[in-house]
Amino acid sequence: MTSPQTGRNPSFSERKPVLTVIIIELLLLLAVFSAGAVATVKQLDYTSPVLISFTPMAVVLIIYLTVRRKWGETGFRSLRTIPVQHARYYIPLLLVLGTIALKGFTELTLTKVIFFVFFTLLVAFVEETVYRGLIFKTLLRRSAMAAVVTSSILFSVTHMLNALSGQSVADTMLQLVYALLLGAVLALLMLKNGNIIPLILFHFIHNLIQFLSDDLQDTHTLSYDLFLLVVLVAYCIWLTLSFRITKRSSSDSGTTGHEVIQ
Repeated sequence: MTSPQTGRNPSFSERKPVLTVIIIELLLLLAVFSAGAVATVKQLDYTSPVLISFTPMAVVLIIYLTVRRKWGETGFRSLRTIPVQHARYYIPLLLVLGTIALKGFTELTLTKVIFFVFFTLLVAFVEETVYRGLIFKTLLRRSAMAAVVTSSILFSVTHMLNALSGQSVADTMLQLVYALLLGAVLALLMLKNGNIIPLILFHFIHNLIQFLSDDLQDTHTLSYDLFLLVVLVAYCIWLTLSFRITKRSSSDSGTTGHEVIQ
């Protein structure tokens, strides 16, 4: 059926956004599970499952976005498209990065740094493109609320796979909550500005600092983690309220607000 608005046949993702999201998530989980099984059998190190699964995923995403000309639609736009007055909404991300960096760093070698630069950039590109790009944009056709909440939950659930690598239940649960809140923050920023580049850069630097940081005693680590959770909760509230204010201001001025969480 041809859409009267666009004059073309709607794509599968436009006709069945929920099913599209389910398929994307299942394919990602299948790829990671399969890579984890291979790494376990061959007794490879802890980064191997991600490298085995995310490398072909990155290639597929690049080919798909190029062939279908969806780079811009997915959020890969010039940073100049972000309104200057919206720059303040990214400032708390610097607080998150600074808090993680306070842990200090392990002994670094050039080889280690180069490897983790590639590794974390790969992870940031794939995860942001999938969750804040494809999944978020697909669900945005239903509602902004569905896009933010669902993409954040799926992003969090995917991190449950860390439990398979021997991580404790307590650490996994903490990471799930952290990933949920961080995913919500990034989704709200995507909703506000429609630009995925700052999110990839933040995700890249965030993971790079984590992989190169020095492990502290459990009590200190817990204090940092709890502080970050509080910051992320406050961050989510601030971003959500900013949409409400924009909506109200637009209504008062007689214009239609673009930034609305429904």
